[in-house]
Amino acid sequence: MTEYTDHHGPEGLRTRGTVVVVPGRGETRSAYTRLGRRLAADAYRVRVVDTPDLDEADLEGSLTRFGEQLAAAADDSAAGEDGPVRPLVLVGADKGAVALAALLGGSGVPSAVRPDAVVLAGAPGGGAAAVGGWEDELDVRTSCPAHRGALTEDAGTRRGALAEALPEALLTAAHDGGIGVPALLLVGDADPLADREALVRTAKSLPRARLAVVRDAHHDVLNDLQHRSVAAEIVTFLETLRNELVPVVTVDSSAW
Repeated sequence: MTEYTDHHGPEGLRTRGTVVVVPGRGETRSAYTRLGRRLAADAYRVRVVDTPDLDEADLEGSLTRFGEQLAAAADDSAAGEDGPVRPLVLVGADKGAVALAALLGGSGVPSAVRPDAVVLAGAPGGGAAAVGGWEDELDVRTSCPAHRGALTEDAGTRRGALAEALPEALLTAAHDGGIGVPALLLVGDADPLADREALVRTAKSLPRARLAVVRDAHHDVLNDLQHRSVAAEIVTFLETLRNELVPVVTVDSSAW
């Protein structure tokens, strides 16, 4: 069984960059098929990896191995090119977001996977969540019928995973480590697992960060009802990154 799920851009178009997606607790790669296809349609090479396996007793070693796995995934995505097509952007959700933030805030990032930017979506706060049964967990995750169905029908989805607390040391490293590359932070304003105050502090502490709040979105902010707008926000970020962080479109006047 392959370690990755790939989404390629339209044939004949030059690849505009590489996006590596890291899922969160309980999720499989298939949960990001819709996002991967949408980003790929704009000529970005998208590769989805597995949720990181982190050992609380050996957090530093776990993050090192996670970085090596990301480096291998990025390098292997090159398909004959001299390394992955830049910009290389890492996208993490839930546990994937926290693991990326902790990795990039440390000093052990392999040069092969040192990204040009990062997207952190649905980063959870501390403590375990009391999510109840499966329907309750779905309510925490999303109100999108298609995504609820996809999670329910995917035999690989690990139910109850959101009730597992992330290591406090991992959360501290994620929020306090300092990410040196441009960062887009995404959070739903209906996400009961988010620590908005911590996210605001983190965004303000970073040199080049944007915190975007998605109205009525739940924890799976990349896959909730607003997934089209969220994907558009990510594409706008990717295109702005390619333009040296200068917005491609500005608004001079608007009645809304």
